[in-house]
Formats: sequence, structure tokens, C-alpha cells
Amino acid sequence: MTKIALLGAGGKMGVRLATNLHGSAFTVDHVEISSEGRERLKSAIGADCVDQEQALAEADVVLMAVPDRLIGKIAHTFIAKLKPGAAVIMLDAAAPYAGELPERADITYFVTHPCHPPIFNDEVETAAKTDYFGGIAAKQNIVCALMQGPEEHYALCEEVARTIYKPVMRSHRVTVEQMAILEPALSETVGATLSLAMRDAVDEAERRGVPREAAVDFMLGHLNIELAIAFGVFPQGRFSDGALHAIEQAKPVIFKEGWLDRVFAKENVLQSVKDICK
Repeated sequence: MTKIALLGAGGKMGVRLATNLHGSAFTVDHVEISSEGRERLKSAIGADCVDQEQALAEADVVLMAVPDRLIGKIAHTFIAKLKPGAAVIMLDAAAPYAGELPERADITYFVTHPCHPPIFNDEVETAAKTDYFGGIAAKQNIVCALMQGPEEHYALCEEVARTIYKPVMRSHRVTVEQMAILEPALSETVGATLSLAMRDAVDEAERRGVPREAAVDFMLGHLNIELAIAFGVFPQGRFSDGALHAIEQAKPVIFKEGWLDRVFAKENVLQSVKDICK
């Protein structure tokens, strides 16, 4: 059986992964340095932690459930201790794309990240409908990248990714650079920023006298149909002439010309991941 060393097993993300790995086809050695984290893991799945040195020496796969800013630093402390052919799986492209990883040619580097449950879905159970992050009850898609290592390791690492993020629908294979475009550029620089901008707009509507509940209902309801039209989920749908006029009037007010080129410029994406790793 494939043996996984789960680093940071008692952290918030680590417990999520440990829970999904519990009872899977993989043997897991849980590693956690804090007593609070060890207690959290024990309470979640009844698992005890093991010595890090032992876990790393025996690991076929090292799964790093640690903050982005620590991935490179921690990897440098253990990379020489891994057996040849071991795989190191990271949960974000920031450190790998920023060049934070130590060099060692005979191991595999693999990166995977969840897409999170989609807005448009077929979930009916309450547990799934309220699993906004994913990895508990709601189905989600994931992205995976083989940064270095033999091609046959892709299937193994993808199986680990499907297990820790389950239930998984589609698994998209991308490059590490493409994953960095997806996050932070697409999902955070654009998606999260515009999400907060819409929240700010709701706040402003409330400040101008609109009842907050009405403003929230109006915004979220309109987003449902507007996103469905924009992304082709509702192909019969069309923006009205009035909406199209409002959009054209709003673009130069809200957006600076060339904003997409600046957001997705390679040097800006690279700087963004380097900032994250700091």
C-alpha cells in the first residue's frame, strides 16, 4: 500500500485531508508539531501522530498541508531525507511557481488545488448545499499539475488528490504556470476582488436607504441569472437592451483600460505568488 506522510495533519486543512484519507486505500502517517493540533486530529478521527523523521523516511508520498509561506522553508528541511522516487504533493501553486522548492532530481513534485463546489450544481442534500468549501459532502472539480517526475506518478498523485478533495467530478490536468494563472490571478485577483466589490456596492445601496435584506436578495438573485447568461449555462438567456447599455456605460467607470493584460501578465502573476510566499 502507498504510504503517505501528512505534514500539518492537525491544522485546519490538515484535519480536512486526514478525514478524507481515513479509511481510504492509503496508509497515512500523521505528523503535527503542536499539541493543540494533535488533540484536534485525535478528536476528529481518533488518529495519533508519529515522529516526523520516521514518517518521512518511510513515505512514498509527502502531503504538505502547511501555509504557502512555509512550504519552501519546510521542504528544504526534509528533502534530503526522502527515499528516491518519493512524491511531494502541495496544495497550491504559489511556492512551486515562485521557485521556493529545493532541487532534487530523483523525486516528484505534484501540485493540486480544488475548484470548490460550483455555483450551478445538482446538490439536494442540506449538507452538500451548505458545503461551500468542498471536501465534505458537495461535489467539486480539481486541478492537478505534475511539476517534475515520471509520468506514471501522475496517476498515483491524482488518486491522492481525488481522495483528499472527495467527492470529485472532473480532474483537470494543467501546468504549474497555468495553475498560478488560475490562482491567484483568476480566482483571487479577479474573482475575490470583484466579489468584495459587489459586497461594497450592496453596502452603498444600504447607505443610500435601501433595506439591506432587499439589496442582498436583489444582488444575489440577479447574479444567479447574470452568471448563467455570461457563462452559457442558460444559453436561451440574453441581457436586455437596457442591461447591455448599462454594462457599456459602466465599463470605463469601473475598469481601467488594459486591466486584463496587467492582471494576467506573467511578471505580475509571478510577483503575486512571491508576495504570497512572504
